[in-house]
This record gives sequence, C-alpha cells and structure tokens, in this order.
Amino acid sequence: MRDAQAAGEGRTVIVVGGGVAGMSAACALAEAGLRVQLVERRAYLGGRASSFRHPGVGEFIDNCQHVLFGCCTNLIGFYKRIGVEGRIHWTGEITMIEPGGRCSTLGPSWLPAPLHNVPRFLAAKAFTINDKRALGRAFLGLMRPVPADSTESLGAWLGRHMQTKGTLERFWRLVIASALNADIDSIALPYAAKVIRELFMNSAEAGRMGMSTVPLGELYTGAAGFLQQRGSSVLFNASVESAAWDEAASQWMLATSTGALRADFLVLALPFEAMAKLLPHMPAVEGADGLAAKLQRHEHGPLCSVHLWFDREITTLEHAVLLDREIHWMYNKSRLQPWRKGDGSYLELVVSASRAFAALSSEQAIEQAVGELAEFFPAVCSARLEKAARVKEVHATFGVPPGIDASRPTSTSPWTNCFLAGDWTATGWPSTMESAARSGHLAAEAICRRIGAPRTVLEPDLNPKGLMRFVKAGSSKFKTGHDQPPPALKTD
Repeated sequence: MRDAQAAGEGRTVIVVGGGVAGMSAACALAEAGLRVQLVERRAYLGGRASSFRHPGVGEFIDNCQHVLFGCCTNLIGFYKRIGVEGRIHWTGEITMIEPGGRCSTLGPSWLPAPLHNVPRFLAAKAFTINDKRALGRAFLGLMRPVPADSTESLGAWLGRHMQTKGTLERFWRLVIASALNADIDSIALPYAAKVIRELFMNSAEAGRMGMSTVPLGELYTGAAGFLQQRGSSVLFNASVESAAWDEAASQWMLATSTGALRADFLVLALPFEAMAKLLPHMPAVEGADGLAAKLQRHEHGPLCSVHLWFDREITTLEHAVLLDREIHWMYNKSRLQPWRKGDGSYLELVVSASRAFAALSSEQAIEQAVGELAEFFPAVCSARLEKAARVKEVHATFGVPPGIDASRPTSTSPWTNCFLAGDWTATGWPSTMESAARSGHLAAEAICRRIGAPRTVLEPDLNPKGLMRFVKAGSSKFKTGHDQPPPALKTD
C-alpha cells in the first residue's frame, strides 16, 4: 500500500464538481496519495443531493429526501471513508398506507431469499388476492435472466405478464417508477429487473433502507475534512470557464471564475447538461463530437418535495409509502433527525415521476399536499400548519429508457489524462447516489492505473443469499470505466 501511495505523491488532480461523484473520486485519490483540488461552483458540497437554509422558513432542509439501500456498497464505502456511516439510520420495513389510514407493512422474515418478504406480502391488505397472484407471476418472471441489451420497456413487459390495476398503481408505478423517477413505459426492463432483484430478492441486507439523521450537507463536511487532512482542498464558488492541455508540461490548465488552476490529471464529475456546456470550451480532439452526441440523448426528470411544520405530532411513523394519491412518500424528519427539538412535527413529502405536480405553483403544491396528507393522518385536520416550503429539483435524475446504455460513456474521455464521472456515465446503475459514487471510484481507479499504482477502489457487491445463490444471474453487457462488466451487473 505504501508503494502505491508513493507513486501518487507529487501527482496533482483537479476534480470538477462537488456532488457525490466528485467527492467520492477526490477522496479516493487523496487516500491514494495524490494531491487533489475539488472545485465546486456553489458554496457547499452535495450537488443534487445537498441541503441548504431555506430563506422562506429559516430551516436547513435537503433539496429532496435521498435514501440509500444495503446494496449501495460504493456509497456506503464512501461514507465509511469519510467517517459518517454512523449518521445513517437503517430499517428493513416499509409501511404502505391507504387513504383512510389502513396500513400494510412489508419487510423480511426468517425465510431464505428470495422468499424472505413473502409472509408479510401475503398478509398485506393493500393488495387483493388477484394482485398478489399477478405480482407473484412477475417476480417469477424476473427470476429468469434479463439481457442487458433488451429493448423492451418495463410497461410492455408488465403487459405481457398480466399485471392488475392494483399492482400497476400500488407497486410498479409507485415503488419502482418512483425509485427510477420515470413512467413505467420509459424505463428499460434491465434497470427495473435490477431494482427488483437488489431490493426485494437478493437478500434482506441488500433491501434495507438507510436515511441520513442529519441534513445531507453535514454528511459532506466529512469529505472536506478528509481532503484537508491529506493535503488536498476544496475550492468553493468557482465555475470552470475553459480547459486546455499544456503538451509541454503535460498538465491541464483550467480557467475558473476565481483564477487559473493547473494539475496533472482532470476529473470532470459534472451532470450531463453541465458537461455539454463545457464541451465547446475543451480542446478539439477526436471523439469529442461522439461524446457530445451521447450527451444530447440524455434527459432529466424532476423531483418535488413539500416540507411541512405542524404545531403537534402528526404520526409516530418514521416513513411511509402513501397510496393512490399524488404524494408518494412521507418522511418524518422529527423522528429521523431527533436533534430537531420541539413538540411539533416536521414532515417531508416526496412526489416523483410527476411533471404535473412540478408545474404547480408553490402555494398550489403545498395546499394539495396538506389536503392529501390529511386523508392518511387525521391529526392533520386539528393541527396548525406553522410553515411550509416546496422544493423542486428540475434536473433530479436522468432517464433510463431502452437503449440509453449506448449513450453512457465510460470513465475514459477523449482527452489525455482526463476522466469522466457522474451518475449518468456507464456504471450499470440507474440515476442514484450509488451510481454517482461508483463513477467516482471508477475514475479514481483509472487514474491510479495511469500512474502505475493500480488499486481497487470499487467496492464489491453484496452476494445473493439463501436460494438466490443458485439462481442464474442476468446477462450483462454494460460497460464501465474498466471497459468490461463488473460483477455487480450479473443480476441484469
């Protein structure tokens, strides 16, 4: 390990973009002994998974609730690296609530995977007998390998597997489409199959859900401290205006809004639309036009969250899935973040895969959310709403329609000593914090190989357990920064 670190000493890297992808790449490279400068255009880290003080309510809030799962090994690895894994609250249960208040709780049992969720699913009142039969057919169908190059959408596949209205509305459109923030007809089947296998089939550990007990911004102070302790740094409020390669010095030269920067290596950890804007200001090289064409094929989907502060407790539940209404998920921040003292209640409601809700004014969105919330929790009717805010993340996630993998580049860029990171690159995962962390680790591995000090940064996937150990995995043709499918993608 010391020899590998010695190879990195004296080597410099600029990482552009302080989201999860950029932070994970920067921290892994700093750990390898390189001197890193992480450049972020805003005054805080986190990118699309960040927190800020909302001027209208005077509270620190997340731009939208972000969760992770046990299968998110690289995100968990990043949290462990910067020492904040203890700030994640884990649970294996999901409560589904119908209008009127009837609850069904899903979660694991003592049965081996993939049967561990069956007992509670069969007892769930939210699904009829026909619904349960239909979901059983679908899950059995997904036990068979799904080729990664399949051009079928999830919606078409569900139609072939005779799903009921109840399963479509209360499971596929709510749980799966919400997880991927897209309509079922716009989701490539391999990605849906991956979500199902990871969250519901491979193991109870893979499917457990984690939520931060502090605002997301507090998690990332650990990343800034980690870099500083290793002779690296974070440059805030700096926008990159252009980049040029100095052939004589074998270095990258960046012009930023705060001055010029130089480094041996460059990692562009930007959202795809920001990458597209930077391209005209990069050196003209063979392959740049092809990357530009790939970027043009990507589209973003919005996520909305409504933050509500009541004068009294509304529910003792930590979180819940809300059925048959526009609001989809409830997170009880007063319970999840106990440092928020007081007798009142702070709830965050999340609406995904809904451009109609995103188009509402803040006042309309808050009024609708409060009205629907009262259908699930009667205490809302007698409580006083003290303050409220709607947060809309227009570019929250990128879509994963059939064929999108042809437009997801690996970490290797067309430029010398320049590498790409971001959840939209070829990680084999949909638009998640896990995909972002994986991309950062892949970029870090690529640089370590380039300097002759190869090291493993990418965290291994959780192995399937129980009977899933004997189920043949899917055929994957995803490309990653290694230009070959990692073990993680065999489930597709």
